[in-house]
Amino acid sequence: MTKIKICGITTLSDAQAAIEVGADYLGFNFFPKSARFIETQKFIEIGTDLKKAYPSIELVGVFVNSSAGEINTILGTGILDLVQLHGDESPEFCAAFKNKAFKAFRGVPVSEEAGMYARSTAPAFLVDAVVKGFYGGTGLMADWSAAARLAKRYPFFLAGGLKPENVADAVRQVNPWGVDVASGVESSPGKKDIGKINAFIHAVRELDNEVGSKITSGSSSEKL
Repeated sequence: MTKIKICGITTLSDAQAAIEVGADYLGFNFFPKSARFIETQKFIEIGTDLKKAYPSIELVGVFVNSSAGEINTILGTGILDLVQLHGDESPEFCAAFKNKAFKAFRGVPVSEEAGMYARSTAPAFLVDAVVKGFYGGTGLMADWSAAARLAKRYPFFLAGGLKPENVADAVRQVNPWGVDVASGVESSPGKKDIGKINAFIHAVRELDNEVGSKITSGSSSEKL
């Protein structure tokens, strides 16, 4: 099953709604210049409630060129499961978080660069669109053809311009381990549209079921 991450969560109600309709991961943006920025204390309040009610949900902190100290302070709360590094962090900086951190690439990296950053477990990293001066959340699409080639080697999150209308096509063409969406399921920056989240997740799961049915049918045919 394709993993689904709803990013840029800023309220408890949006988080709960996303989980109820099937999100696997929720992203919280700690980059102050982001329209989806969340204060640490507010995240702690939301995250604490979520972990009590939905212990299996994975919470991801999004950081852009933050210091190790800043990141470790939030990791130290015990609420955050993973760290997404969306700035200009080095492989060594990423590795310092003992497999808790994964790199977000702006643009599809060449295989050698991807290998320098890849985690040993999924998600290996995240692939987003490249937009000069922006660190994600632009609504523009990544290069699906290049991403598809990379997906044959690494299990990663595909981001960049995904929305309910195109996410099934993205999964068909790229075959990523997971998909990540922020602006594509919003009514305004930082405010989620629950109808769009539901449609997005439904589109992914419908395709997952379709693919699963074909695999099952193929296996049955081989046994006849």
